[in-house]
Amino acid sequence: MTVLDIAGDARRAFDVAKNGGIVIFPVDVGYSMIGGSRESLQRIFKTKERGGHKRNALICDMETQRELHVLDKKKQQMIEAITQDYNLPIGPIAPYRVDHPLMRELDPDSLVGSTVGGTLAMLVNAGPFHAEICRLSREENHPLFGSSANLTGTGTKFRVEDIQPELRAIADVTIDYGLRKYHTYKRSATLINFETMKVVRVGSCYELIADVLKRHFKIELPPESVAVSPHGHVDEFALPVIA
Repeated sequence: MTVLDIAGDARRAFDVAKNGGIVIFPVDVGYSMIGGSRESLQRIFKTKERGGHKRNALICDMETQRELHVLDKKKQQMIEAITQDYNLPIGPIAPYRVDHPLMRELDPDSLVGSTVGGTLAMLVNAGPFHAEICRLSREENHPLFGSSANLTGTGTKFRVEDIQPELRAIADVTIDYGLRKYHTYKRSATLINFETMKVVRVGSCYELIADVLKRHFKIELPPESVAVSPHGHVDEFALPVIA
């Protein structure tokens, strides 16, 4: 008998987000905060004290990523290798299909707050709860966007009790699954623009992702010590919604 009701908890969280509420929930790279409406996303943005350059990220599974991102075969194979062969989390950034059903659900403000220059950031392969809520998002065609459950600049939170009280206060539901898997990194997901192969953020499993890309695709990412995380796209997961 399992101690976690992942299907039930994901259903409860998804329904809250879909109906305009705010949810804190667990992914392997920390705790995320999502909203299911323009108003809830704006409330999260304001409470987190995020700068205007920050962007939300779409929480989705690989099926949605394959449909939504516009990448050539080799670039898509890179994402598949990282997530499917090596079972690592990644935040891929790439051009997206503007006519995809999920994107057509976004209001103009949410679209502006979640895309940059025709590209969209995602979080994929971030654990069992993430997989289940992403399945619901895909099957019910309700996008989930959001960001890390932390005040801007304070670092990813890997336990619910470490999330600032002002953020916990605005959540309509919090799913607490304890200490998250990649807590030793003290960082959220690694973000890579797969159109340009530019590292946007060094995050969890960076050295493992770099090894996969070097050995299988002859792509060398910058050493972690010199890789710079610019502030122009998605800067903190910000995973993690209107999404």
